[in-house]
Amino acid sequence: MLSFTAPAARSFTLSLFKNMYGIFSYDIGSPRVGFKHGDYVLDLDVVALLGYFADVSVDTSIFAQPFLNDFIALGEPIHQAVWQRITTLLTDEQGFAEVRDQVFIHNSRVQMHLPIRIGDYTDFYAGIHHAENVGRMFRPDGDPLLPNYRHMPVAYHGRASSIVVSGMPIRRPEGQFLGPDKQPVFGPSQALDFELELGLIIGKSSTLGEPISVEEAEDYIFGVTLFNDWSARDIQRWEYQPLGPFLGKNFASSISAWVLPFEALEPFRIKGPVQEPVPLPYLQVQEPGHFYLALEVWLETENGERVCISTSNARHLYWNFAQMIAHHTVNGCNLNIGDVVATGTISGTEPDTFGSLLELSWNGQRPLNVSPTEIRTFLNDGDTITLRGYGLKNGVRTELGDVTGTIYTKSESANL
Repeated sequence: MLSFTAPAARSFTLSLFKNMYGIFSYDIGSPRVGFKHGDYVLDLDVVALLGYFADVSVDTSIFAQPFLNDFIALGEPIHQAVWQRITTLLTDEQGFAEVRDQVFIHNSRVQMHLPIRIGDYTDFYAGIHHAENVGRMFRPDGDPLLPNYRHMPVAYHGRASSIVVSGMPIRRPEGQFLGPDKQPVFGPSQALDFELELGLIIGKSSTLGEPISVEEAEDYIFGVTLFNDWSARDIQRWEYQPLGPFLGKNFASSISAWVLPFEALEPFRIKGPVQEPVPLPYLQVQEPGHFYLALEVWLETENGERVCISTSNARHLYWNFAQMIAHHTVNGCNLNIGDVVATGTISGTEPDTFGSLLELSWNGQRPLNVSPTEIRTFLNDGDTITLRGYGLKNGVRTELGDVTGTIYTKSESANL
Protein backbone atom coordinates (compact mmCIF):
# COMPACT_ATOMS: atom_id res chain seq x y z
CA MET A 1 0.00 0.00 0.00
CA LEU A 2 1.57 3.30 -1.09
CA SER A 3 1.86 6.23 1.32
CA PHE A 4 2.59 9.78 0.23
CA THR A 5 4.17 12.92 1.64
CA ALA A 6 4.63 16.38 0.18
CA PRO A 7 7.84 17.11 -1.77
CA ALA A 8 10.62 18.40 0.45
CA ALA A 9 10.95 22.17 0.78
CA ARG A 10 13.81 23.63 -1.26
CA SER A 11 16.49 25.55 0.61
CA PHE A 12 17.62 27.84 -2.20
CA THR A 13 16.12 31.03 -3.57
CA LEU A 14 14.29 30.85 -6.89
CA SER A 15 13.56 33.47 -9.48
CA LEU A 16 9.89 32.74 -10.20
CA PHE A 17 8.25 33.47 -13.54
CA LYS A 18 4.48 33.19 -13.94
CA ASN A 19 4.21 34.98 -17.27
CA MET A 20 1.21 33.45 -19.02
CA TYR A 21 -1.80 34.60 -21.01
CA GLY A 22 -5.38 33.95 -19.98
CA ILE A 23 -8.93 35.30 -20.05
CA PHE A 24 -10.24 36.89 -16.85
CA SER A 25 -12.92 39.21 -15.54
CA TYR A 26 -13.43 41.14 -12.32
CA ASP A 27 -16.12 43.31 -10.76
CA ILE A 28 -18.59 44.17 -13.55
CA GLY A 29 -16.01 44.05 -16.35
CA SER A 30 -16.39 41.67 -19.25
CA PRO A 31 -13.87 38.85 -19.92
CA ARG A 32 -10.67 40.08 -21.53
CA VAL A 33 -7.01 39.17 -22.03
CA GLY A 34 -4.78 39.13 -18.98
CA PHE A 35 -1.10 38.41 -18.36
CA LYS A 36 -0.22 36.57 -15.15
CA HIS A 37 2.49 38.24 -13.10
CA GLY A 38 3.03 36.65 -9.71
CA ASP A 39 -0.13 37.00 -7.62
CA TYR A 40 -1.57 39.62 -9.97
CA VAL A 41 -3.19 39.75 -13.38
CA LEU A 42 -2.01 42.50 -15.69
CA ASP A 43 -5.11 43.81 -17.48
CA LEU A 44 -3.86 44.09 -21.07
CA ASP A 45 -7.06 45.78 -22.22
CA VAL A 46 -6.47 48.67 -19.80
CA VAL A 47 -2.74 48.66 -20.59
CA ALA A 48 -3.65 49.12 -24.26
CA LEU A 49 -6.24 51.84 -23.55
CA LEU A 50 -3.59 53.76 -21.61
CA GLY A 51 -1.35 53.76 -24.68
CA TYR A 52 1.42 51.45 -23.53
CA PHE A 53 1.26 49.48 -26.80
CA ALA A 54 1.43 52.57 -29.02
CA ASP A 55 4.79 51.51 -30.41
CA VAL A 56 3.57 47.97 -31.21
CA SER A 57 1.79 47.33 -34.50
CA VAL A 58 -1.26 45.69 -32.96
CA ASP A 59 -4.98 46.40 -33.04
CA THR A 60 -5.45 46.92 -29.31
CA SER A 61 -9.12 45.91 -29.44
CA ILE A 62 -7.72 42.38 -29.56
CA PHE A 63 -7.16 42.55 -25.78
CA ALA A 64 -10.88 43.09 -25.13
CA GLN A 65 -11.82 39.74 -26.68
CA PRO A 66 -13.25 36.88 -24.52
CA PHE A 67 -10.87 34.27 -26.02
CA LEU A 68 -7.18 34.27 -26.95
CA ASN A 69 -7.82 33.02 -30.49
CA ASP A 70 -7.71 36.43 -32.20
CA PHE A 71 -4.54 37.37 -30.35
CA ILE A 72 -2.97 34.02 -31.27
CA ALA A 73 -3.89 34.61 -34.93
CA LEU A 74 -1.69 37.75 -35.02
CA GLY A 75 1.35 35.51 -35.37
CA GLU A 76 4.73 35.13 -33.72
CA PRO A 77 6.25 38.54 -34.63
CA ILE A 78 3.37 40.35 -32.87
CA HIS A 79 3.45 37.93 -29.94
CA GLN A 80 7.16 38.63 -29.52
CA ALA A 81 6.66 42.39 -29.73
CA VAL A 82 3.87 42.32 -27.13
CA TRP A 83 5.88 40.02 -24.86
CA GLN A 84 8.96 42.26 -25.09
CA ARG A 85 6.92 45.38 -24.40
CA ILE A 86 5.28 43.81 -21.34
CA THR A 87 8.63 42.52 -20.07
CA THR A 88 10.21 45.95 -20.45
CA LEU A 89 7.40 47.61 -18.53
CA LEU A 90 7.46 45.01 -15.77
CA THR A 91 11.22 45.29 -15.25
CA ASP A 92 11.23 49.11 -15.31
CA GLU A 93 10.51 50.54 -11.85
CA GLN A 94 8.67 53.42 -13.49
CA GLY A 95 6.90 51.24 -16.07
CA PHE A 96 3.49 51.13 -14.40
CA ALA A 97 4.26 53.27 -11.35
CA GLU A 98 1.52 55.86 -11.96
CA VAL A 99 -1.20 53.41 -13.00
CA ARG A 100 -0.39 50.33 -10.90
CA ASP A 101 -3.81 50.16 -9.25
CA GLN A 102 -5.51 50.43 -12.64
CA VAL A 103 -3.61 47.69 -14.45
CA PHE A 104 -2.79 45.11 -11.75
CA ILE A 105 -5.68 43.08 -10.36
CA HIS A 106 -5.02 40.74 -7.44
CA ASN A 107 -5.85 37.07 -8.00
CA SER A 108 -8.41 37.18 -5.20
CA ARG A 109 -10.56 39.58 -7.25
CA VAL A 110 -10.60 37.78 -10.58
CA GLN A 111 -12.65 35.07 -12.19
CA MET A 112 -10.87 32.97 -14.77
CA HIS A 113 -12.52 31.76 -17.99
CA LEU A 114 -11.77 29.16 -20.64
CA PRO A 115 -8.79 30.76 -22.41
CA ILE A 116 -9.36 29.29 -25.88
CA ARG A 117 -12.34 28.88 -28.16
CA ILE A 118 -11.60 25.21 -28.82
CA GLY A 119 -12.61 23.80 -32.19
CA ASP A 120 -11.06 20.33 -32.02
CA TYR A 121 -9.31 18.21 -29.43
CA THR A 122 -7.00 15.26 -30.01
CA ASP A 123 -5.66 13.06 -27.22
CA PHE A 124 -2.43 11.17 -27.84
CA TYR A 125 -1.02 8.18 -25.97
CA ALA A 126 2.59 9.35 -26.00
CA GLY A 127 3.55 8.33 -22.46
CA ILE A 128 5.21 4.96 -22.94
CA HIS A 129 5.37 4.01 -19.26
CA HIS A 130 1.62 4.61 -18.91
CA ALA A 131 0.99 2.52 -22.02
CA GLU A 132 3.19 -0.27 -20.65
CA ASN A 133 1.45 -0.22 -17.28
CA VAL A 134 -1.99 -0.44 -18.87
CA GLY A 135 -0.77 -3.30 -21.06
CA ARG A 136 0.60 -5.21 -18.07
CA MET A 137 -2.71 -4.83 -16.24
CA PHE A 138 -5.04 -5.88 -19.02
CA ARG A 139 -2.78 -8.10 -21.18
CA PRO A 140 -0.65 -9.83 -18.51
CA ASP A 141 0.29 -12.71 -20.79
CA GLY A 142 1.27 -10.61 -23.80
CA ASP A 143 3.56 -7.77 -24.82
CA PRO A 144 2.48 -4.71 -22.79
CA LEU A 145 2.79 -2.54 -25.91
CA LEU A 146 0.71 -3.18 -29.00
CA PRO A 147 2.76 -3.71 -32.21
CA ASN A 148 2.15 -0.19 -33.57
CA TYR A 149 3.18 1.76 -30.45
CA ARG A 150 6.88 2.28 -31.22
CA HIS A 151 6.15 3.04 -34.89
CA MET A 152 3.72 5.96 -34.59
CA PRO A 153 2.12 8.26 -32.02
CA VAL A 154 -1.25 6.67 -31.28
CA ALA A 155 -4.21 9.01 -30.65
CA TYR A 156 -7.98 9.45 -30.74
CA HIS A 157 -10.28 12.42 -31.26
CA GLY A 158 -11.88 13.70 -28.07
CA ARG A 159 -14.82 15.97 -27.31
CA ALA A 160 -13.95 19.69 -27.39
CA SER A 161 -17.32 20.89 -26.04
CA SER A 162 -16.75 19.31 -22.62
CA ILE A 163 -13.31 20.84 -21.98
CA VAL A 164 -13.72 23.14 -18.98
CA VAL A 165 -11.50 25.69 -17.30
CA SER A 166 -9.58 24.88 -14.13
CA GLY A 167 -11.70 25.27 -11.02
CA MET A 168 -14.98 24.12 -12.53
CA PRO A 169 -16.46 21.22 -10.51
CA ILE A 170 -16.64 17.84 -12.27
CA ARG A 171 -19.84 15.83 -12.02
CA ARG A 172 -19.37 12.10 -11.57
CA PRO A 173 -20.55 10.59 -14.88
CA GLU A 174 -23.20 7.91 -15.21
CA GLY A 175 -23.16 5.13 -17.76
CA GLN A 176 -23.03 1.41 -18.41
CA PHE A 177 -20.41 -0.80 -16.80
CA LEU A 178 -20.14 -4.39 -15.67
CA GLY A 179 -21.50 -5.18 -12.23
CA PRO A 180 -20.21 -7.79 -9.76
CA ASP A 181 -22.02 -10.54 -11.67
CA LYS A 182 -20.34 -9.47 -14.94
CA GLN A 183 -23.64 -8.19 -16.33
CA PRO A 184 -24.07 -4.58 -17.50
CA VAL A 185 -25.63 -2.13 -15.06
CA PHE A 186 -26.32 1.60 -15.26
CA GLY A 187 -25.27 4.10 -12.63
CA PRO A 188 -22.59 6.53 -11.43
CA SER A 189 -19.04 5.51 -12.28
CA GLN A 190 -17.34 3.64 -9.45
CA ALA A 191 -13.85 4.07 -10.93
CA LEU A 192 -13.44 7.79 -11.62
CA ASP A 193 -9.87 8.79 -12.38
CA PHE A 194 -7.63 11.68 -13.44
CA GLU A 195 -4.95 11.71 -16.13
CA LEU A 196 -1.84 13.90 -15.89
CA GLU A 197 -1.22 15.42 -19.32
CA LEU A 198 0.13 18.45 -21.15
CA GLY A 199 -2.00 20.28 -23.71
CA LEU A 200 -0.60 22.03 -26.78
CA ILE A 201 -2.53 25.07 -28.02
CA ILE A 202 -2.31 25.28 -31.80
CA GLY A 203 -1.21 28.74 -32.95
CA LYS A 204 -1.45 28.52 -36.75
CA SER A 205 -3.99 27.01 -39.10
CA SER A 206 -2.82 24.57 -41.74
CA THR A 207 -4.30 23.78 -45.13
CA LEU A 208 -6.50 20.75 -45.63
CA GLY A 209 -4.59 18.16 -47.67
CA GLU A 210 -1.13 19.52 -46.80
CA PRO A 211 0.84 17.71 -44.07
CA ILE A 212 2.97 19.61 -41.58
CA SER A 213 6.56 18.40 -41.61
CA VAL A 214 8.24 17.37 -38.40
CA GLU A 215 10.75 20.21 -38.94
CA GLU A 216 7.96 22.81 -39.10
CA ALA A 217 5.66 21.31 -36.48
CA GLU A 218 6.78 23.33 -33.45
CA ASP A 219 6.02 26.54 -35.37
CA TYR A 220 2.34 25.58 -35.05
CA ILE A 221 2.39 25.60 -31.24
CA PHE A 222 1.35 28.83 -29.53
CA GLY A 223 1.55 27.61 -25.99
CA VAL A 224 1.39 24.82 -23.44
CA THR A 225 -0.99 24.08 -20.57
CA LEU A 226 -1.55 21.40 -18.00
CA PHE A 227 -4.45 19.15 -18.93
CA ASN A 228 -6.52 16.65 -16.93
CA ASP A 229 -8.44 14.16 -19.08
CA TRP A 230 -10.88 12.79 -16.50
CA SER A 231 -11.66 9.12 -17.08
CA ALA A 232 -14.40 6.75 -15.91
CA ARG A 233 -12.43 3.51 -16.02
CA ASP A 234 -15.37 1.15 -15.51
CA ILE A 235 -17.44 2.77 -18.27
CA GLN A 236 -14.38 2.88 -20.53
CA ARG A 237 -13.50 -0.77 -19.89
CA TRP A 238 -16.96 -1.96 -20.98
CA GLU A 239 -17.32 0.22 -24.07
CA TYR A 240 -13.87 0.67 -25.61
CA GLN A 241 -13.84 -2.37 -27.90
CA PRO A 242 -13.95 -2.17 -30.87
CA LEU A 243 -13.89 1.61 -31.45
CA GLY A 244 -12.04 3.02 -28.45
CA PRO A 245 -12.84 5.68 -25.81
CA PHE A 246 -16.29 7.31 -25.79
CA LEU A 247 -18.53 7.99 -22.76
CA GLY A 248 -15.76 7.03 -20.36
CA LYS A 249 -13.80 10.07 -21.56
CA ASN A 250 -16.06 12.68 -23.16
CA PHE A 251 -17.89 13.88 -20.03
CA ALA A 252 -15.14 16.34 -19.03
CA SER A 253 -11.53 17.39 -19.43
CA SER A 254 -9.98 20.25 -17.44
CA ILE A 255 -7.50 22.73 -18.88
CA SER A 256 -5.46 25.41 -17.16
CA ALA A 257 -6.81 28.95 -17.22
CA TRP A 258 -3.32 30.11 -18.19
CA VAL A 259 -1.37 29.39 -21.38
CA LEU A 260 2.42 29.48 -21.20
CA PRO A 261 3.93 30.67 -24.51
CA PHE A 262 5.85 27.83 -26.12
CA GLU A 263 9.11 29.76 -26.34
CA ALA A 264 9.20 29.90 -22.52
CA LEU A 265 10.01 26.17 -22.55
CA GLU A 266 13.23 26.62 -24.53
CA PRO A 267 15.59 26.58 -21.49
CA PHE A 268 14.21 23.16 -20.56
CA ARG A 269 14.69 21.46 -23.93
CA ILE A 270 16.40 18.06 -23.71
CA LYS A 271 17.02 14.96 -25.78
CA GLY A 272 14.26 12.37 -25.67
CA PRO A 273 14.56 8.61 -25.29
CA VAL A 274 16.21 6.54 -27.99
CA GLN A 275 13.40 5.44 -30.29
CA GLU A 276 13.74 1.82 -31.39
CA PRO A 277 12.98 0.90 -34.07
CA VAL A 278 13.96 4.11 -35.84
CA PRO A 279 10.73 5.88 -36.86
CA LEU A 280 9.75 6.24 -40.49
CA PRO A 281 11.36 9.27 -42.21
CA TYR A 282 8.40 11.64 -41.71
CA LEU A 283 8.77 11.19 -37.91
CA GLN A 284 12.54 11.49 -37.66
CA VAL A 285 13.78 14.53 -35.74
CA GLN A 286 17.27 15.98 -35.84
CA GLU A 287 17.09 18.35 -32.86
CA PRO A 288 16.13 17.59 -29.24
CA GLY A 289 12.35 17.84 -28.93
CA HIS A 290 11.59 16.86 -25.34
CA PHE A 291 11.37 19.09 -22.26
CA TYR A 292 12.40 18.64 -18.65
CA LEU A 293 9.25 19.76 -16.83
CA ALA A 294 8.49 18.57 -13.31
CA LEU A 295 4.85 17.53 -12.85
CA GLU A 296 2.90 17.00 -9.64
CA VAL A 297 -0.54 15.63 -8.74
CA TRP A 298 -2.14 16.77 -5.48
CA LEU A 299 -5.19 15.16 -3.89
CA GLU A 300 -7.28 17.01 -1.30
CA THR A 301 -10.03 15.02 0.38
CA GLU A 302 -13.39 16.43 1.41
CA ASN A 303 -12.21 16.70 5.03
CA GLY A 304 -9.18 18.78 4.04
CA GLU A 305 -6.41 16.16 3.96
CA ARG A 306 -3.98 17.25 1.22
CA VAL A 307 -1.12 15.20 -0.20
CA CYS A 308 1.06 15.00 -3.32
CA ILE A 309 0.34 11.55 -4.78
CA SER A 310 2.56 11.68 -7.88
CA THR A 311 5.69 13.45 -9.11
CA SER A 312 6.30 12.82 -12.80
CA ASN A 313 8.13 14.63 -15.59
CA ALA A 314 7.44 15.50 -19.23
CA ARG A 315 10.75 13.86 -20.16
CA HIS A 316 9.00 10.49 -19.82
CA LEU A 317 7.05 11.02 -23.05
CA TYR A 318 8.14 8.66 -25.82
CA TRP A 319 6.90 10.79 -28.73
CA ASN A 320 7.66 14.52 -28.72
CA PHE A 321 5.39 17.44 -29.63
CA ALA A 322 6.71 17.79 -33.18
CA GLN A 323 6.21 14.09 -33.91
CA MET A 324 2.63 14.24 -32.62
CA ILE A 325 1.76 17.15 -34.90
CA ALA A 326 3.55 15.65 -37.92
CA HIS A 327 1.71 12.36 -37.51
CA HIS A 328 -1.63 14.10 -36.86
CA THR A 329 -1.41 15.86 -40.24
CA VAL A 330 0.51 13.39 -42.41
CA ASN A 331 -2.75 12.24 -44.03
CA GLY A 332 -3.70 15.84 -44.88
CA CYS A 333 -5.75 16.57 -41.74
CA ASN A 334 -5.76 20.31 -41.09
CA LEU A 335 -5.23 22.04 -37.76
CA ASN A 336 -6.91 25.28 -36.69
CA ILE A 337 -5.98 28.04 -34.28
CA GLY A 338 -7.21 27.10 -30.82
CA ASP A 339 -7.19 23.35 -31.35
CA VAL A 340 -5.94 21.37 -28.36
CA VAL A 341 -3.50 18.49 -28.80
CA ALA A 342 -2.95 16.58 -25.55
CA THR A 343 -0.04 14.26 -24.83
CA GLY A 344 -1.84 11.45 -23.03
CA THR A 345 -0.97 10.35 -19.51
CA ILE A 346 2.61 11.11 -18.45
CA SER A 347 3.92 8.45 -16.07
CA GLY A 348 7.42 7.77 -14.86
CA THR A 349 9.00 4.41 -14.09
CA GLU A 350 8.46 4.28 -10.32
CA PRO A 351 5.11 3.72 -8.57
CA ASP A 352 4.98 7.23 -7.09
CA THR A 353 5.51 8.78 -10.55
CA PHE A 354 2.45 7.26 -12.21
CA GLY A 355 0.04 9.76 -13.81
CA SER A 356 -3.32 8.16 -12.98
CA LEU A 357 -5.04 6.34 -10.12
CA LEU A 358 -5.49 3.38 -12.45
CA GLU A 359 -1.73 2.92 -12.17
CA LEU A 360 -1.16 4.26 -8.67
CA SER A 361 -3.67 1.76 -7.23
CA TRP A 362 -2.92 -0.83 -9.94
CA ASN A 363 -6.57 -0.98 -11.00
CA GLY A 364 -7.75 -0.96 -7.39
CA GLN A 365 -5.57 -3.85 -6.23
CA ARG A 366 -3.12 -1.66 -4.26
CA PRO A 367 -5.03 1.02 -2.30
CA LEU A 368 -3.22 4.28 -1.57
CA ASN A 369 -2.80 5.66 1.94
CA VAL A 370 -3.59 9.35 1.44
CA SER A 371 -3.89 10.07 5.18
CA PRO A 372 -3.77 8.13 8.45
CA THR A 373 -7.51 7.53 8.16
CA GLU A 374 -8.24 7.44 4.40
CA ILE A 375 -7.31 5.26 1.45
CA ARG A 376 -8.12 5.59 -2.25
CA THR A 377 -8.32 3.32 -5.25
CA PHE A 378 -10.30 5.79 -7.39
CA LEU A 379 -11.77 9.22 -6.66
CA ASN A 380 -14.41 9.80 -3.98
CA ASP A 381 -17.05 12.51 -4.10
CA GLY A 382 -15.60 15.70 -2.65
CA ASP A 383 -12.04 14.89 -3.72
CA THR A 384 -10.12 17.70 -5.41
CA ILE A 385 -7.32 16.97 -7.86
CA THR A 386 -4.75 19.65 -8.69
CA LEU A 387 -2.09 19.25 -11.37
CA ARG A 388 1.03 21.41 -11.17
CA GLY A 389 4.05 21.77 -13.41
CA TYR A 390 7.23 23.79 -13.73
CA GLY A 391 10.63 23.98 -15.36
CA LEU A 392 13.63 24.64 -13.15
CA LYS A 393 17.09 25.58 -14.40
CA ASN A 394 19.90 27.71 -12.95
CA GLY A 395 17.69 28.90 -10.11
CA VAL A 396 14.93 30.08 -12.44
CA ARG A 397 11.55 28.39 -12.11
CA THR A 398 8.98 28.80 -14.90
CA GLU A 399 5.52 27.61 -13.92
CA LEU A 400 2.58 26.27 -15.86
CA GLY A 401 -0.87 27.23 -14.62
CA ASP A 402 -2.47 24.80 -12.16
CA VAL A 403 -5.44 22.63 -13.16
CA THR A 404 -7.96 21.91 -10.41
CA GLY A 405 -11.28 20.08 -10.30
CA THR A 406 -13.53 18.81 -7.49
CA ILE A 407 -15.78 15.76 -7.90
CA TYR A 408 -19.50 15.99 -7.13
CA THR A 409 -22.53 13.82 -7.85
CA LYS A 410 -25.78 14.48 -9.66
CA SER A 411 -27.61 14.76 -6.33
CA GLU A 412 -25.21 17.48 -5.18
CA SER A 413 -25.57 19.68 -8.27
CA ALA A 414 -28.40 21.77 -6.77
CA ASN A 415 -26.03 22.96 -4.04
CA LEU A 416 -23.32 24.22 -6.41
